[in-house]
Amino acid sequence: MMSMFDFWASQPAGLVALLALFGLLVGSFLNVVIHRLPKMLEADWRAECAEYLGQPLPEDRPRYNLMVPRSACTACGTPITALQNVPVISYLALRGRCGNCRTSISPRYPLVELLTATLFAVLGFVFGPGPALAGGLLLTATLIALTFIDADTQLLPDNLTLPLLWAGLVFHLVTGTLPLADALWGAIGGYLSLWSVYWLFRLATGKEGMGFGDFKLLAALGAWLGWTMLPLVILLSSLVGAVAGIVLMALSRHGRGQPLPFGPYLAAAGWIAYVWGPSIMGWYLNGA
Repeated sequence: MMSMFDFWASQPAGLVALLALFGLLVGSFLNVVIHRLPKMLEADWRAECAEYLGQPLPEDRPRYNLMVPRSACTACGTPITALQNVPVISYLALRGRCGNCRTSISPRYPLVELLTATLFAVLGFVFGPGPALAGGLLLTATLIALTFIDADTQLLPDNLTLPLLWAGLVFHLVTGTLPLADALWGAIGGYLSLWSVYWLFRLATGKEGMGFGDFKLLAALGAWLGWTMLPLVILLSSLVGAVAGIVLMALSRHGRGQPLPFGPYLAAAGWIAYVWGPSIMGWYLNGA
């Protein structure tokens, strides 16, 4: 009798299509995470500050988390129905507007869904069924959430980076896809490399060049990729960040003194290294 693993291994096109559909659903949930998690953290910080200052906390604070309340239009507050929440299709059917007040809906919602679907499909095409695919799906979803949260708030929440780091270590411990020592040194090296850059820059200029969340994100990537991939991740993220910064300044969308979040470029570089890192390293070493 053919196992589920063998079935999907024999149906690569079907696996890619299934992962694309799954990615649309995951992308819809990631939109909720991207929108709500920063607000949840801000509410927690305000509550902690109020408690520290001895100020009373409101007893009737409404519940607000990733599940409650139901998604609603940010302009009129009308709850979004199930039919209006179908990934991509609902956005197109509503022509990018709220079904009640006709306020424009950000195109980023379907873009996040399409991005997640595309990256999931690529993972299925490259890896096929197996541990690498399972780990890649978790890594990809988390990196997408971190990318857009950092772009919006210049914040890389510990709620995502630290579980991602531990998940990488546990993943390699369970699957054996990478020696645990390589993953552990990857986490240590990832954190210390940007931590060192941070303090060197601060001592030289008196300014902070990046946030602590960047250290933790690179540590998480090191846990997933191993220490040998760290130079590639740092190089790719620096190149992409430099190009993006130049383009944004050329388009007058980013001032010279305005800070540029580094998390999205780390995330993009880490994803590329997870999928094609060994091939890139092999091509470079053979070419050299």
